[in-house]
Amino acid sequence: MTYRNTWKIYILAIVSFLVGTSEYIISGILDQIAHTLGITLAAAGQLITIFSLVYALSTPVLMALTASIDRRKLMMYALGLFVFGNVLAFVLPGYGWFIAAWIIMAMGAGVVVVTIAAKIASEGKQGSAIATVVMGFTASLIIGVPLGRMIAVALGWKSVFGAIALLGLIAMVVIFFTLPHTEGDKPVPLLQQLALFKKRKVAMGLSITFFWLGGYSVAYTYLSPYLLNISGINGKLLSGVLLIFGIASLVGSKFGGYSTDKWGVPFTLVGGMTLHIVTLILLSLVTHSYIGVLMILILWSFAAWSTGPTQQFHLATIEPEMSGVLLSMNQSMMQFAMAVGAGIGEVFVENVSLASITWVGALGVMIAIITSLTIFHSQPKQTLKDINQ
Repeated sequence: MTYRNTWKIYILAIVSFLVGTSEYIISGILDQIAHTLGITLAAAGQLITIFSLVYALSTPVLMALTASIDRRKLMMYALGLFVFGNVLAFVLPGYGWFIAAWIIMAMGAGVVVVTIAAKIASEGKQGSAIATVVMGFTASLIIGVPLGRMIAVALGWKSVFGAIALLGLIAMVVIFFTLPHTEGDKPVPLLQQLALFKKRKVAMGLSITFFWLGGYSVAYTYLSPYLLNISGINGKLLSGVLLIFGIASLVGSKFGGYSTDKWGVPFTLVGGMTLHIVTLILLSLVTHSYIGVLMILILWSFAAWSTGPTQQFHLATIEPEMSGVLLSMNQSMMQFAMAVGAGIGEVFVENVSLASITWVGALGVMIAIITSLTIFHSQPKQTLKDINQ
């Protein structure tokens, strides 16, 4: 990849960082949003559901409708919509207006970084280009959420969206003057994509994503209030805890890829989700111990995100000739899982207790394990090394 193309890829990575931060930051400032808007934690948690649901449902449709549009032009339109949503979130008062802004943000976010990174990379470097852009989303969890929490504490939570809007506007200017015009692709009809669900192995493969990430989302959506009210973490330490949590997710993701290569998909997928369940249960049992809670959070984040690259590879091998479409469907499924998980979390926070979310989340991940074992039992075990051979 040439130097000229490399820094363009990093521009897109920064954009993906902004998009990721806008979504993930809610879990870091949920308590402040609820207090300022005068709503319950459960109602504030609905924001995750709304964002993820709009993202999941609108992105495939919008990408199909805009497939033939010049990629740079589409990028500018989508990023402009995203910035507009952040501006509205910053300036408009009230919960209803914030939901409207949130929907606009989600629609723009879902389209922003799709396909363009691979197109501006030189031939043979598309994979590393996409990995770099995806790294921006990872960085939003590691840096964006704790930094957003710090800004929210110092200047108020709305200032976070003002900052994202400003940075997004700067990114639009840079993209306009630097990224090349790139032709769109021939669209894959939505009906053809949906037809893949008729295949049992595809439906079960995507259901692993749904239950794994749905279970994670039940607990993660309410992580800040949970740590403050159940685990007994001091509010002044919360930003640092979220930073460490994010770093552990990066390490877990890297390990997931390494483990898949060395020991195969079944071991990595089932092993990671088993540890995921154990840590969620332990989190409910350990309270008012900063070191104890922190260690469990590190293991939870490590285990949860080790599943990501493994599941992506697993899906790509189910239908190799349609791997691109499957991975795109998986992205929508991830957002749908986040939406449903946050919604279920809301129900239990509102009607049972905040402390119940770790047990509900663990149940979701358990279903994902059972689904995985069913798939692996019905087909020959296969590792990355076997496939490459």
